[in-house]
Amino acid sequence: MNASPDTAGWRFLHTMIRVGNLDRSIAFYTNLLGMRLLRRQDYPEGRFTLAFVGYGVESEQTVVELTYNWDTPSYELGGGFGHLALGVPDIYAACEALSQAGAKIVRPPGPMKHGNTVIAFVEDPDGYRVELIQA
Repeated sequence: MNASPDTAGWRFLHTMIRVGNLDRSIAFYTNLLGMRLLRRQDYPEGRFTLAFVGYGVESEQTVVELTYNWDTPSYELGGGFGHLALGVPDIYAACEALSQAGAKIVRPPGPMKHGNTVIAFVEDPDGYRVELIQA
């Protein structure tokens, strides 16, 4: 791979896991692990709900994204991991630099499906996905 892009201003935002019962998962992370429910949003067109839990506000802390797909009651262990997420100041420049450095952009920058947050996905050498989110 070529030289890495300028990563000044990047920050690790969240990691995502898929859950079979959102209320049960929120209770676990909040009641047992002491996190707070930071936000929750339904996406009826996509038949999923996202809930973010953590120990502090997302602008200052890395958090956990709980993704509940309404039609999937459970996952095989290992199949529930989704991605790592990084906030970047300029997603288009970041993707261009990563691509030129030899990284595989598997989803170019653009609004997320069923929303308007600008995201992209890059694949690591083992096939794990890293989501880039426009800060």
